Amino acid sequence: MENSQPNNPLHGVKLAEILAFLVSRFGWEEMGKRINIKCFTQDPSIKSSLKFLRKTPWARTKVESLYLASI
Repeated sequence: MENSQPNNPLHGVKLAEILAFLVSRFGWEEMGKRINIKCFTQDPSIKSSLKFLRKTPWARTKVESLYLASI
């Protein structure tokens, strides 16, 4: 049985890759305006953002939605 998910555009894309793409495309300031969460607006870093997003499903969903709208 194969584990492919042809209808899932996020399949195989790591959260760190999504975050790196969004930071390079928009920058932290614009991301903080689009998704108002503290890890994007106050002393942002990839490490702190990943930690927060892994524990917070609603925020991760917003970041994934922004990524999908951007690609």
